Amino acid sequence: NLGELIDRFVADFRAQGPPKAGTEEGGAVLPSCADLFVYYKKCMVQCSQLSTGEPMIALTTIFQKFLREYAWKILSGNLPKSNSNSGGLTITSLLKEKEVCEAAKFTVDELCLICSILSTAEYCLATTQQLEEKLKEKVDKVLVERINLTGEMDTFSTVISNSIQLLVQDLDAACDPALNAMSKMPWQNVEHVGDQSPYVTSIIMHIKQNVPIIRDNLASTRKYFTQFCIKFTNSFVPKFINHLFRCKPISMVGAEQLLLDTHSLKTVLLDLPSIGSQVLRKAPASYTKIVVKGMTRAEMILKVVMAPHEPPVVFVDNYIKLLADGNPETFQKVLDMKGLKRSEQSSMLELFRQRLPTPPSGADGGTSLSFSAPTPEQESSRIRKLEKLIKKRL
Repeated sequence: NLGELIDRFVADFRAQGPPKAGTEEGGAVLPSCADLFVYYKKCMVQCSQLSTGEPMIALTTIFQKFLREYAWKILSGNLPKSNSNSGGLTITSLLKEKEVCEAAKFTVDELCLICSILSTAEYCLATTQQLEEKLKEKVDKVLVERINLTGEMDTFSTVISNSIQLLVQDLDAACDPALNAMSKMPWQNVEHVGDQSPYVTSIIMHIKQNVPIIRDNLASTRKYFTQFCIKFTNSFVPKFINHLFRCKPISMVGAEQLLLDTHSLKTVLLDLPSIGSQVLRKAPASYTKIVVKGMTRAEMILKVVMAPHEPPVVFVDNYIKLLADGNPETFQKVLDMKGLKRSEQSSMLELFRQRLPTPPSGADGGTSLSFSAPTPEQESSRIRKLEKLIKKRL
């Protein structure tokens, strides 16, 4: 009885617990899914020996029901719940290592469990596809069109997506207190550029704690680890830029410190897929492109903030050239970061609207301007200049 089999899987999972981190079972496919498909194969063989007609369709319907039950009861039902308790921490406590550690929600075993459920869902997805093909081979040709396990495959795909999202949210939330601390620091009072700021150290610590665990436990599903890296970066970088806009007002030296911090985070993000690994593997180009594009924008924002706002025309043209952003709200955020008075901002905003290039005929009216991205040579040159600036300050 398949219902009893699923119940036994649930009972076994509760009795034995999830695979433990640091063991061979860590992040591995749950053995119950292999048992389920072995049982399915026996049922299919026995049924096909008796009939390849309607009974096979009835059997397929039963298979579908219990594939969904397995996905819900064994996989989705055992994903740990995400809950953030970091809201009440103070700025001072955020920069202390102990409290920052407590901001991370999932334990190592919970991270391992999520990876195990993800790996199991991937196995089920691939095996369900094979099951559909086998059923179509064995059933009468006139009934082939009635065998469709796409819905069940979609269910396992959803489990995979939810698992990745949980991993992303956990690391994302662990970094939030540090970003909040960054945006509340008195950047106008910074008098010298030093080493990376404490909030950067905190973010890097969380990345170094979580990412190697996730990578090691998703060793058999490399493409989903890459997806995790991409989704985390797509979430973290815009959030970092939003918090950057909250750093106001900023002194020249404060902007230089933030530029150093941004470069440190960019370096860590570029290294994210192989961080803490003894095997140095080049990050996928698709991932590197996301990091470079997002963090270069953050660097450009700070370079504009550091630029003198007199003469206004030069400042506005430099902004348009560096950021390629025609949105007046973004421009005003930069003016706020510079600490300009509202009276100064009004004339600047008017000049900004006048200096915007006229969009070509037939353009969709969007606010993003088309400027070519920096070449690797230009990027390397900028980094060298930044490093010289840092050495000079140190």
